[in-house]
Amino acid sequence: MQFVIFRSNFFKMKTFSIAIHGGAGTLVKGMMTPELESKYKSALKYALDAGYNLLEEGKSSIEAVEVAVKLLEDSPLFNAGKGSVFTAEGTHEMDAAIMDGKSLNAGAVSLITGIKNPVSLARDVMEKSEHVFLAGEGAMQFAKELDYKLEDASYFYDEFRHNQWLEIKDTDSFQLDHSKSVTEATRSQKDSKFGTVGAVACDQNGNIAAATSTGGMTNKKWGRVGDSPMIGAGNYANNKTCAISCTGSGEFFIRGVVAYDVAMLMEHKGMSLEDASNEVINKRILEINGDGGLIAVDAKGNIAMPFNTEGMYRASKSSTGAEEVSIYNY
Repeated sequence: MQFVIFRSNFFKMKTFSIAIHGGAGTLVKGMMTPELESKYKSALKYALDAGYNLLEEGKSSIEAVEVAVKLLEDSPLFNAGKGSVFTAEGTHEMDAAIMDGKSLNAGAVSLITGIKNPVSLARDVMEKSEHVFLAGEGAMQFAKELDYKLEDASYFYDEFRHNQWLEIKDTDSFQLDHSKSVTEATRSQKDSKFGTVGAVACDQNGNIAAATSTGGMTNKKWGRVGDSPMIGAGNYANNKTCAISCTGSGEFFIRGVVAYDVAMLMEHKGMSLEDASNEVINKRILEINGDGGLIAVDAKGNIAMPFNTEGMYRASKSSTGAEEVSIYNY
């Protein structure tokens, strides 16, 4: 009997957890109706529960983050997949990345069109190719060889997104999802919602993973790519430190190598997940005028979700019983 008790304690289940986000920015509560707020929270809860249920079943963190992000991509509420914004050419160019913290394997795609779930194509790059990052025509050729179905443009059409684009079409302005139009001179102003979706998870084996997906900027030109598909900038996972998915002003998050910066503060300065995340989001990125936030998890199942804007669509759930679905900072 004593031997059985010892075995039971020895193999005690580790804490597992998941966090997701659907974008960060200055989300003016007065412009958010109770009905719309309820829709956002329901969509977040749905994706959160789907990912958490897989973890509870003993599935891997990679499976959990992919499923959670796919469900966010399928919602027109978020700027990824179905809800992607329009480019200057009136098309949709999507980016995504996924990373396995156990093996450090990663996959990413950029400037793809017609793909319902870019995060799944990113996972296929990780698992079915010898590469990490595929873009544009090459990424589309890879998808074709894997028999991906290409959705018609009508699948991605959303009247709200289209009206956003029409307001600034044929100008040099761009728009960060639900924000007013932004020019080069004003893009550092904190008046935007940045549209990206992402998930991070820690499974029962203590392995962590991160996935991020986005439709980019309204009216973006020249094949612009943000931080979301860039390993180390907008997405990163390493069992030794943390898994990170970022959302914010992509150009600044690229310059700050934000996701990797959090991991390095943990590895080289011995900071906790929470302290390292806050240092980067509430100090380092602000010093270069970057706005946004991130979600993070470590191999012990701890979660951090800091942001330096008024709000961030976010949710988290842990086997400890803790659960949160929030939008604002209050």
